[in-house]
Amino acid sequence: MSDVVLNREQIEEILPHRAPFLLIDEVTELIPGARVVARKTVTEEDCAGHFPGNPIFPGVKTVEALAQCGAVAVLSQPENRGKLALFAGIDDIRFKRICRPGDVLDLECEVETVRGPIGKGKVRASVGGQLAARGTLTFAVGE
Repeated sequence: MSDVVLNREQIEEILPHRAPFLLIDEVTELIPGARVVARKTVTEEDCAGHFPGNPIFPGVKTVEALAQCGAVAVLSQPENRGKLALFAGIDDIRFKRICRPGDVLDLECEVETVRGPIGKGKVRASVGGQLAARGTLTFAVGE
């Protein structure tokens, strides 16, 4: 495993999200404006109510974790500090495996294009090298 580049407290200096909706635990690679690799360890609490006796990490939380990964890439740039990165689109998301408590999600976002405040990133989540989800997220950076 890679060294930790940003711990949770340092992530909170970049992202406005807080528990229980901060869904990345650490960043292991950061190229501001270009690429982020992060990790999320799935907990029982993350799966609460989804589904009793058969806990599954909701796909929507996987997408949100990937979006937060991309937000770190964009909001870590000096000109974007203190701003928000909001969803502008979720495209071609495919889920390839179920994630459960104890799984460690490896999250990646490659920022592909940025035009003004709008950008797109290719994202992927995997567990132990096995693809869990992939797709493209569009974001808008605002105040």
